[in-house]
Amino acid sequence: MPSSQTSNSTLQDNSFVRSTTTASLDLSGLPSIYVLPTHLPDNELHEAEDILVEHGALLTYDITEANIVLGNISKERRARFELKCGKVRTEELDKAGEQVVPAHLDTTPVDNPAAKRLRLNSGQQSSGNRSAHPDSDDAGTTTDETRDSSTEDKEEPTVKPGSQLPIAKESAFPTDDSANLARAGESTLPLFSRRDFESKVKVVRLEWLHRSLAAEKLQPFETYTIYEARLLPSVDSVNSKESTRVQRSESPTANANEQSHLSKGVFKSLMENAKAEAEANAKPLIARERKRDRVRAATSQDFAGRSFASSTQSKHQVSRGSVTRPPQLLHQTTSEHDEDFVSSPRVMPDWVKQNKIYSCERATPLHSPNEDFIGQLKKIKMARLLTGDEIGVRAYSTSIASLTAYPYPFQSSQEIVSLPGCDQKIAKLFHEWQRSNNQIQAVAEIDANPVLQVLRLFYEIWGVGASTAREFYYDRIWRDLNDIVEQGWQSLTRVQQIGVKYYDEFQLKIPRPEVEFVAATILAHARRLTDSSLEAIIVGGHRRGKSESGDVDVILTHRTESVTLNLVEDVVESLEASGYITHVLTMALTNSHRNQKPLPLRSLHGPAGHGFDTLDKALVVWQDPARPAASDADKSNPHPHRRVDIIVSPWATIGCAVAGWTADTTFQRDLRRFAKRVKGWKFDSSGIRERGSGKWVDLEGYADEKTRCSSWEEAEKRVFEGLELEWREPGERCTG
Repeated sequence: MPSSQTSNSTLQDNSFVRSTTTASLDLSGLPSIYVLPTHLPDNELHEAEDILVEHGALLTYDITEANIVLGNISKERRARFELKCGKVRTEELDKAGEQVVPAHLDTTPVDNPAAKRLRLNSGQQSSGNRSAHPDSDDAGTTTDETRDSSTEDKEEPTVKPGSQLPIAKESAFPTDDSANLARAGESTLPLFSRRDFESKVKVVRLEWLHRSLAAEKLQPFETYTIYEARLLPSVDSVNSKESTRVQRSESPTANANEQSHLSKGVFKSLMENAKAEAEANAKPLIARERKRDRVRAATSQDFAGRSFASSTQSKHQVSRGSVTRPPQLLHQTTSEHDEDFVSSPRVMPDWVKQNKIYSCERATPLHSPNEDFIGQLKKIKMARLLTGDEIGVRAYSTSIASLTAYPYPFQSSQEIVSLPGCDQKIAKLFHEWQRSNNQIQAVAEIDANPVLQVLRLFYEIWGVGASTAREFYYDRIWRDLNDIVEQGWQSLTRVQQIGVKYYDEFQLKIPRPEVEFVAATILAHARRLTDSSLEAIIVGGHRRGKSESGDVDVILTHRTESVTLNLVEDVVESLEASGYITHVLTMALTNSHRNQKPLPLRSLHGPAGHGFDTLDKALVVWQDPARPAASDADKSNPHPHRRVDIIVSPWATIGCAVAGWTADTTFQRDLRRFAKRVKGWKFDSSGIRERGSGKWVDLEGYADEKTRCSSWEEAEKRVFEGLELEWREPGERCTG
C-alpha cells in the first residue's frame, strides 16, 4: 500500500466545517461528558474533545466525574467493562429505571481480558517500512487502544472510527436516519431533563455527537444509549463521608449551620466550581500545545544549518557546533552549456514541452534510467519528513515524480531545470552528484546523523508517524525499541504496541505469489458468504508491478448493491474463525451505515481521521495458519505476520476505488489537485463530487442501468475519461 506519510494539502476538505455547519449547536446544558479513547486514534479523540469544548460542553478527563460517556463502541458488555476499568461503581437499572444489581459486584464473565502487556519476540531491533493509503492527506494515526485483545474486535465487529460516521445533513439520497433527524429537529419538546442524569451515567455511542452536529440540534439519547446505570460513591468517598458523618454527629448545631451555609452560598459555589473545572479541562489542551512547541524547538535546534535541512529551519535557528558548508552554487560556462546539449540532442517529451505540472498527466514507469540520483533525493525527502518540514516533503515529492517520468538518463543540470516541478535546487544537487562521483554531501550527513537514525527507527513502527517519532525522541527521551517497551509500553496505542511486537516481521517484504495467495484466500471466504460473482482486485504496489510489497490491499466488489452491504464485517469474522486474521485494528462500516449511497460532499464532513475515503474497510494483521508438517504442530507458527487491508466498494463507484487505491502517493495527490483546480470536483476513492453543489458526479454511468460498466476495468477507464485525462496503465503511475 502506498506510504501513509502524505501531504495535508486537502485536509480542509475532510475536516469539519464548524463555522457553517454547527454554529447553532449548544451543549452547555448537558452534564459532564467524558470521551472514551477506546477504538479512537489520538487525533480523532482530541478532535471530539475540542468540538465538545467549542460548543459549550462540560468536558471532563476523569471518567468517574462523568454523567455521559461518549464512546466508539456498540456493546453493553463493552460499556460495562470500560466503566469497571475506570473504577466507576454502578448499579444497573431495568427499563423502568429501578435498581437491579451493582455492576461492580456482578460476577458475569466479560469476554474482554484485563489490560495486559504484549510480549516482544526476541531480537526485534531492525528497521523497516510502514504505510497507509495515499488518499489520506496527513500522516497516518492509529487506533488508541492499549489493551491487547483480538477478541475485543471479534466481539465488536461493527465498531468503526468515529470520524467516519455518516453525517447526512442534506442528501440527494435520503435515508431513514436522515428522516429521523429531520423529525427530531422539528420537535419543540426538550430532549432531556437534568433529572435524567442525577446520580446516573449513560454510555452513549459517539454517533450521537455526529448526528447532533449534522442536525445542528441535540438529538435524543435513547437511540444511541448503550448502557445506563446508577452511580454509586467510590470506596474512598464512602469512607470519607462516613468519617465526616460521625464527626458532625458530635455537634448539635452541625445540621443547622450546614443548611444555612448552603442556602446562602449555593449559587456562588456552583459558579466557582464551574469556573475551576473549565480551567482544569483547558490544561490538557494547553499541555499538548506546549509539548508540541518543545519538540518543534528541539528538532529545529538539532538540525538548523545542516545541508539537508530546510532554509526555514536554518533562517530562524542558530546552529550547534560545526556546520558543514552547503553545496556550491551551480556555475557553468557558455562552452560547457553548449557542449551539454550538442553532445546529446534530444526530443523532449510532450509533457515537458507543455509544462504539465500534474503527475497524473504523464506516464511514470516503475523503473527510471536515473534511479541512482533519485534514490539520493528520496533520502533528503525522508530527512525533511523526519524533521517536520512538510513543505519540503511536498516539494521533493513533486520533483521526484517529474524526474522519474523523464525517459532519458540525465547528462546536464539544464535538463533538470527544464522539467516541471524541478528548480535550481535540484539542478545544483545533480551537478554536485555528477561532479563528486555520485555523492551528495547532504545525503552523507543524513546517513551519518545518529538522531535521524533513531527517528527513522521509530517512524517505521506501524502506527507511528513522523510527529510521534519526534515526540518519542525529544519528549519521552527514548532511543531504541527497548526504551519503548521498558518505559512506555502502557502509553502506546494498541496499534503501536502491535507495531513494536511484530517490528521485524512487518519489515519483511511480501513476494508477489504470497500477495496473490492472500487475495485468493480472502476471495474464497467472501464467495462462501455471497456467490461466485463477487470479485477481488489486488491494488497498491502489486498492481503497479512491484516484485515485493509492504502490505496487501484487496478490494471486494459485486454488481448487486445489497451483496456488499456489511460484507467486510462478515468476511473478517470468517477469516478470524479460520485463523488467518490475528488482530483487527480498524473496522469501518461507514458506507454500509449510509446504505452505500454516494452522499453529497457536505454530508461527508466530519472530524478528521482515517477519512481518505468513506468505503467499508478493515485493517488487519494476517498470518498463514498452515504448519509445514504435522510433526511441527507443537511449534510456533513459522509464517510472518503481514499487514492486510480489506476494502469493500459498491459497483457504483468501483472505478474511483480502484484508481484511488492503485495510484502511488504523488500520483494520487495530483489526481485530487487536478480534479479540484481543473474540474472543480473533489476526488476520493469513494466517488467524485462537485465542490459547489456537493452533488455526486457519476462518471461511471451507474445511475442508468443501460450505461453501467460491464467490468471494473471499464469503470476505472471511465474515471480517467471523465476527468479528461489520458488513460495510464497501473505501471505508469509509479511516482515514487
